[in-house]
Amino acid sequence: MFRNFQQVHPLLKNLTVQVSLAALLGIVLAMTYQALIPEGNASIADTVAFLKSAFLALLKMLIAPMIFFSLIGGIISIGNVVRLRQLGGITVLYYLATTTVAIALALSVVLFVHPWTEYPPLLVNSVDASVARMLDPDSDSLIAVLSSMAALAFTNPFTALTDLNILGIVTNAILIGIAMVLILDSSSPLFKLVQDINNVIIQILKWVIRLLPLGIFVILFDFTIRLSAGEGHSEAFLSQLFQFGGLVVLLTLIHGLVLLPLIAWMTTGRKPIELLSRMLQPLLVAFSTSSSAATLPVSMRTAEEELNIDNSVSSFVLPLGATMNMDGTALFEAMAAIFLAYLYGIELSTVMIITIFLMSMVASIGAPGMPSASMSGMQMVLLAIGIPL
Repeated sequence: MFRNFQQVHPLLKNLTVQVSLAALLGIVLAMTYQALIPEGNASIADTVAFLKSAFLALLKMLIAPMIFFSLIGGIISIGNVVRLRQLGGITVLYYLATTTVAIALALSVVLFVHPWTEYPPLLVNSVDASVARMLDPDSDSLIAVLSSMAALAFTNPFTALTDLNILGIVTNAILIGIAMVLILDSSSPLFKLVQDINNVIIQILKWVIRLLPLGIFVILFDFTIRLSAGEGHSEAFLSQLFQFGGLVVLLTLIHGLVLLPLIAWMTTGRKPIELLSRMLQPLLVAFSTSSSAATLPVSMRTAEEELNIDNSVSSFVLPLGATMNMDGTALFEAMAAIFLAYLYGIELSTVMIITIFLMSMVASIGAPGMPSASMSGMQMVLLAIGIPL
C-alpha cells in the first residue's frame, strides 16, 4: 500500500491535477452543503467570499506590472539590432504567424461549434455596468472604436499603469522595448534592471499560483451554491464547462500535433511522426511541468542532439520562443473569452471579436513561461470586452 502511495504521490504534485481535484472537491462539497444546510451558514459564506475576493485581488494586483515588464522583457530578449534584422526578424515573424493560426483556429471553431449554447446563459444579469471595458458594446463603427483605442493607447505609461489601461500599458511597453533594443548597448544596466524586475514579479506570481487550487476550490464552491440557489442550472453549468474543456483540449492537440508538424514537414521535409518521436522527451517534460521555461533546457538539448540544429540557432530561437511563442495560451484565451461572454449574455460584435483576437495575441506574448501564467494574462482579454474578472 505504501509503495502504491509513492507511485501516486508524484502525480499529486502536478498543478493541473491539484486544480482538477480542487475544482471537483469544491463542486461536490457545495452540493453536499446545499443538501445538508439548505438555508446556508453565514460564517461559511463569509469565509468563502473572503477567500475568493482575496485570491482574485492577488491576481489583479499583478496585472499592470506583469504585462508592462513581461512585454518589455520579451522584446529586448530578441537581442541586438543585427540579429533583430536577420534571424530575429524571421523568428518573430514565424512566432506571430503560428500564434495567429492558433487564435484563428480557436475562433473559427468556437464560433461554429459551441455545444454549450444548448443551455441558456447562466449569468446574464450578473454583469456590472461599471466594469471597465475597452470597447462600447453598442458600438459597431470601426472608426469610432479605433478612435477610442487610439485615445487609450497613446497615453503616458504612469497614467496607464495607475488606471489599469491595458491598451496603454501594452503600447508603452512595446515602444519602450523596441527603443531599448535599437538605442541601448547590450551591456546596458537597464536590460539587467528589466530582467531583475521580471524575476521579482514572476516569483510573486509563483506564490500566488501556489494558491491556485485553493482559489479554484472557493470560486467553484461559491459558484455552485449561487447557481443552485438561483435558477438551478448547476448541472447545466458543469455540462457547459466539460464541453468547453473538451473543445479546448481537442483544438490544442490539433494545433500542436497536426498543424505545427505539418508546417515543419513543408519547410524542412521532416515527417510529422519522425519529428514527434524525436521531440518526445521535451513534450513529456512540458506536459508534466506545464512550463515552457522549465522545459527549455531539454528542448535545447533535443534540438541539437536529436534534430541536429546548430547551437547558434537553437540558443537564440528557443529561449525567445519560451518567452513570446505561447500558442496554447493564445488559443485558450480566445476560446475562454467567447465562452464567458456567452455565459454572461454579452453580445459580441465583429469589432469585439477582432479585439479578442488582438488581445489574445498580446496577452500570450506577455505571459511568462510558468505554470498557469495565463491566469493573469487572461484578465487582459476579459477587461477588453467587459467580462467581469
